Formats: sequence, C-alpha cells, structure tokens
Amino acid sequence: MPITSKDIVPLKEMRARLTELADEACAGREKIITRNGKAYVALIDARRLDYYHRLERENIHLGLLDEAARGWDDVEEGNLLTVAELKSRYSRGK
Repeated sequence: MPITSKDIVPLKEMRARLTELADEACAGREKIITRNGKAYVALIDARRLDYYHRLERENIHLGLLDEAARGWDDVEEGNLLTVAELKSRYSRGK
C-alpha cells in the first residue's frame, strides 16, 4: 500500500495520537513520523518489520551463495593464488 500525505505525521501530533496511529499501522497503513519537517522514523506493524528483517537476511545469504559460486568458478578455472601471493597482495607494506 503506498504512503499518502495522511500517513505523514509530525512528531508532536504522533504523541497525542499514538494509539490511533499504531492501530492504523497494524492494519497496514504505515506512518512516517516527521521531526522539524523531515522524515524521522516509521511506525509499522511488528509482523511486517519481522518480515523485512527476514528478507534482509535472505538477501545476505543469497549474496554469500553468489560469492561462493564465483569462488568455485575461480577454482575450476585455475585462478588460484598461493598463501604467499595472498599475503603479499594484501600486506600493508610491513
């Protein structure tokens, strides 16, 4: 559901309407709380926040799998370095 102007609430107003705004957020109407006219925090349903965190972890895992696949491709193609070569490549001029 897209954010509309009704979903942008100043911090001072949020304090007075917290229960109402929280009920709306739980019903799927996320809120952007502003401070001094700029986006400050978001009020969203806790289940949705958990869902976002799971998506983020899945994305991290997919990235790691992609890195592992590229590493395996390097091994199969013979793009290898010895430990000494790695140390010299990444040494800090010691």
